[in-house]
Parts: sequence; C-alpha cells; structure tokens
Amino acid sequence: MKSILHPLIAICVAMLLPSFSLKADEDPCKIASSLAHRVIGDAADGIVFHLESDTCDVFRICMEDGKVAISGNSANSMAAGLNHYLRFFCNVNIGWFAWEKPSSPVLLADVDKEIRIKARVRNRFFLNYCTFGYSMPWWHWEEWEHFIDWMALSGINLPLAITGQESIWYKVWTELGVDEKKVREYFTGPAHLPWHRMLNIDRWGGPLPVSWLNSQAELQRKIVARERELGMKPVLPAFSGHVPEALLEVYPHAKITKMGSWCGFPEEDVPCFLDPMDSLFPQIQEKFLSVQKDIYGTDHIYGIDLFNEMDPPSGDPEYLGRVSRQVYQALSQADPDAVWLQMTWLFWNERDFWTNDRVKPYICSYPADKSLLLDYYCERQEIWQRTEKYFGVPYIWCYLGNFGGNTYLAGDFAEVGKRIENTFENGGDNFCGIGATLEGLDCNPFMYQYVLDKAWDFPLHKDREAYSRMLSDSRTGRADPMARKAWGILLDSIYVDRTVPGHSPLMNLRPSLGRSSSYHSSVRFTYDNGLLLEAARLLLSSGGEGPSYEFDVVNLTRQWLSNLFDGVLAQYRKAYEEKNQEKCKELAEKMLCMLDDMDALLSTNTCFLLGKWISDARGWGADSAEADFFEKNARNLLSSWGDGGNLLTDYANRTWAGLVSSYYKPRWEMFLSEAQSSLEKGSPLDEDALKQRMIAFEKEWWDSPKESFPSKAEGDFRKEASRIIAKYALE
Repeated sequence: MKSILHPLIAICVAMLLPSFSLKADEDPCKIASSLAHRVIGDAADGIVFHLESDTCDVFRICMEDGKVAISGNSANSMAAGLNHYLRFFCNVNIGWFAWEKPSSPVLLADVDKEIRIKARVRNRFFLNYCTFGYSMPWWHWEEWEHFIDWMALSGINLPLAITGQESIWYKVWTELGVDEKKVREYFTGPAHLPWHRMLNIDRWGGPLPVSWLNSQAELQRKIVARERELGMKPVLPAFSGHVPEALLEVYPHAKITKMGSWCGFPEEDVPCFLDPMDSLFPQIQEKFLSVQKDIYGTDHIYGIDLFNEMDPPSGDPEYLGRVSRQVYQALSQADPDAVWLQMTWLFWNERDFWTNDRVKPYICSYPADKSLLLDYYCERQEIWQRTEKYFGVPYIWCYLGNFGGNTYLAGDFAEVGKRIENTFENGGDNFCGIGATLEGLDCNPFMYQYVLDKAWDFPLHKDREAYSRMLSDSRTGRADPMARKAWGILLDSIYVDRTVPGHSPLMNLRPSLGRSSSYHSSVRFTYDNGLLLEAARLLLSSGGEGPSYEFDVVNLTRQWLSNLFDGVLAQYRKAYEEKNQEKCKELAEKMLCMLDDMDALLSTNTCFLLGKWISDARGWGADSAEADFFEKNARNLLSSWGDGGNLLTDYANRTWAGLVSSYYKPRWEMFLSEAQSSLEKGSPLDEDALKQRMIAFEKEWWDSPKESFPSKAEGDFRKEASRIIAKYALE
C-alpha cells in the first residue's frame, strides 16, 4: 500500500503537528453560542448566554429584552440549559447522530418565569470502550463534532476519550526498540480495537495501516480540544500492562506472561501482560503519559482496566492489593495529579471470583480520592449494594442498556428511575456521579437521556406523566394527544424489561430448529405485541415531524415486525415437528417475505443502513486497497466477529437495511430449503452440516464482499410503515 512505504517518517511528521487546545481567553458564552448555532442554526440569534459565578454546576433560563437568556457557571452548564429549553419549551429534540438536527426552522418560545436547575452530582460520565468499536470506529469529524455537542447538551462532563491511542503506542513501542512492522501487527483491525485496548485480543484483523494511525491522531486532537472547550474532562487511557510479545526480544528478562484465551480466539491472538511489579512497568507508564500529554494534553483522569473478562494470575487478596497499589504508584509517579478511573464490570461478570475479600484490597490499596469507580451495569446489579458501598471509594452509578449495538426495544424505565433515586438516598457520601456505559448507540436513545436528566434537579423527577409528555412533544415536534398516548403506552407497557446480552430478534440470528447457535440468543420480550402495534399506529396518526419522530416510527414498526417473525418461526417449528410439508412451505414463504418487507422499511431511515456503516469505513482508506481492508473489518464485526470459530458470532447483530437482505435472509433461505428437503426425504435435518455451510457463507460475506448498499435513506418512512402495518396487523 502506498501509505506504508515510509511509516516511521509518516508518523513522526504526524506527531509534530500542533495539538489542539482551548485558549485561556475563550469566552464560555461565545462557546455556548457557537454550539447553539451549530444545532439549531439562525434561531440561536434569539438566545443570549451569560456566565454565572456559582461554584456548583447550575443553569438559569429567563427572558431578557425579548430574547431567551440562558446563564450557567460554565459552557457545559449553559449547554445543558439550552437542551432543557429546547426540549421543554420548543418541542425540539437533538439526537446523538449528526443527521438528528431539526429539519425545519426552530421557533423559540417565551419563558413565563425564571427557571433555576442545579446539578445533583458533580460527575456525568458517558461511553464504554466497546462503543468505539460497535458504533464509532468509522466516524469522521462531522459525526464527532455533533456528538460532542450532544454530550454537552446532555450535561456530560466526563467522556471516555480513547480515539487515536495506537498512534501514541506506536511511538512508545518503536522508541523502546520494537520493530515498527511488529507493532502494527500487534494492533487489531479498527473495529476490534476496543478489545485490544481491554487486553482481550491482539493481532486479529490487523495490521493497522499508517494512514489510520495518522488520521486517528489528528481526529483525537480535535475531539479532546472540543470536549475541553465545552467544559468536559476527557478520560484518557494509561498503561495497563498490555505489551507486544515482541517486547521480549528487547527485554528478554521482563516478567511478561500470556493471558488466557478470550471467547475462543486462538493462541496467536492472546495478549501479553507485563507484571506491574516489574521495574519496566513504571518506565512504560511514564513514557506513554509523557508522549500522550504532548499530543493530546491531559485532565489527569485515566482509564486503566487490568483484568477485563479475565481472571488475574492469582486470587490471593494480598497479591490483588499489591498489583493495584503498584499500578497506582506508577501512574502517580508519571502524573502526581492522576486519578485512576476503572470500570467494575469485572465485579459482576466474574462475580464468582471477585468476592468482597478480593474486591476490598484491590480497590482500597491506594488513596480513595485518587480513584473513580464505574458501577457499570446498575440496571442488572448495583455493585455498591454488595460491597458496602465500594468500601468508601468514590463511584458513579451507570446505566449500560445495550450490548453489541443490538437493535431491540429494551430498558426498564420505572425501575431505572427507582434505582437512581434509591442511590441518592442510600448510596453513601462516596456516590459522586451518574453515567451511561452503553456498548453501542442503540435504538432506545431516550433511556440514556432520562438517566442523564437524573443528574439534575428537574422537578419532573417526581412527575412521570409530565416527563412522558415532554418526551412525546420533543420527539414528535409538537404537542399531540395521539403521540402522547403512544408514549404513555411505551413507558407503561413496553419499556418494562432490562437489556441482557444477546437481546436480539430471531430473524438476525443464525437459524436453527432449536436454540440458535448465535451468542446468547436472548429473544425474550414480556409485553403484549399488540400494545406496541397500537403505539406505532398512534405515532403514525399524529403527523409528527423531524428526525426523532421519523426514527421512532420506523423503530417501533421494526420491532413489532421482528416480534411477529418470532411468532411465525414458532409456528414453523411446530409444523416441522408435525411433518406438515405444506404448512412449512407456506410459513417459509411468509418469513422470507417479512424479511423483504423489513429491509424496505429500514431503507427509509439513516439510522438503519448497512450502507452508511460500510461507506464510512471505506472513507478512511488512503487508497482502494485500504478501503477494502476497512470494509472487511466493518462487515466482520457485525457478523462473524472473528474467524467464525469464536463465541461471538452475531453478538453485534442489528436489524439494518442491507444486512437483512444480504446476510440474514440468505441464511434463512439456506435453513428453510434444507429443512423442507429433509421433510420431503423423511430424514432428520443435519443441523451440524448446515451450521458449517452457514459459517462458510458468513466468512465469504465479510471476507469477499460482492454487494454495495445505499448510504443514504430512500423511500417514504410513513408509506412503508403504514403498508407493513396494514399487511400484517391481523396476525
């Protein structure tokens, strides 16, 4: 490839480029005004911003000389005030994707009396390592700029910021003497980098092109500069002990060991871990933080996660305390102001190992005021409840809500609110923040907005009906009784179950007569699908407008049709058991037709397009060969998630146009054809042989791409949703 002829020269030049930083004299009011103009255009001319002297995070909204006045103690608080005003007064919802801005001019509304709203917690955290693979690996600055605006509007002030770290590691490892080619081979492909960063896999899908390293470094400079400009403190990475195996060639006596295999990946992909007690550990930490600070700056908050989904080398409590203490000491030597932030997903996922006698020394062996813990999956298990409130160490209550970027309506609205309020009441003085740790930016965006709203003392926390009306009005673009009824149904009857791994419709999973061999394959829903149909019909009848409304109509119809498909498959399995050939043939045709209708519906909305995912991935290629490389990596994550022999096939499945027609439907055609043939022959279906055929198809789909897909929405979402509802409503 042209881009890797002179890699050392290319990356050195990239590292010499000036870093982006906030100028000390920049006015927070001007920053907030610029944000307002980016998200609502010229309507922002009718809004003025003022800086308040409060030491706590607070915003005020009132009228001033015929204009809307929003004041706050920072640009971040002003942005949160702007979002409150737009949603509660103007019926405007700004989504997290770049295309989710108002589609028509915003009409500003008067504010009857001054509003003053204060933050209930000082930390508002957002993102997950996985989000950088499942949703954001292919984003360019246009997507990032809007997303950072959305985070500011949502009051987020502690975002995970791990883009571009491979450029820093490249410089560190090569300067330590590791061959540059071996360094790039140590990295995975772009979409798989989160699991490389979390010490799960090496090498798979690599090597990384130099063009990627350079472009991501440039992008990260912009990201952290804008986040700081908007009053955020980006959480940057630090050294966790993950090293290239080739480092042993330079330091043959270093205490480097192989970790265990993760999710079925082969030995060659297993990462290497440097013992924190080795004298080389603090040297690498200091070097990495020094280079990173020169390029990206620092706010002294660093994410380090040592044993994600891996058992430590020893379960001895003394060892665990010694390891964490040594990691902190190395961190504090490199940056005396450092705060160590870590996710506590491991305390839930490996809960049999992480008993309290191990958790306590691990998190209490260094100063509590230099620690921040993320209670990662609180809708399922609040770790603070079973660890004596984290033994006094500061923690942030987090809602996870999504695994793998799956498209599935889920989230227990009432229970989430109840748990957050209980944490405020009983969670201890060390409860210091609210956050969200979603694996993917999913199809339930309002749930995350609700969680983040809980970080502020909105009066609506105690008025569920009023909050429901606000949701309906802002997402529909108007106060409409039918839309309000729809949202009442959604909050009361549909959003009643928490998310679990593998929460996916059956049409997305590898077909089987029994349980799908796809990862987890959790397809349970406890609500009445007829109520979901009613909500979709009401929304369609409301005549709403705007990106959020269009998304909601497609999203609800998508889930309703997915649920119907599950029911038809159940009928098919029964007919197969009864050896009813004609019935099986009839139901098979129906399922394939439903897949076609689903693809047509999804094609009408940008959020559900495989073509955009692929187009964005190819856009990073410096030449056609690199574009092909990125496309394969992008396809692989959504399908095999590896070579097909691991445990994660279909983990990142999602109901997207193009993915349904080119990947899910052909698998169903293979299955239904083989099943029909077995009935006609009077012999059992050979599911093992069929699975191997599907694995071969899955690999060909991502490794030898043939189709191309539209990257922009096509068709009329109302027409398609209405057609599908009319066609299947009597089912």
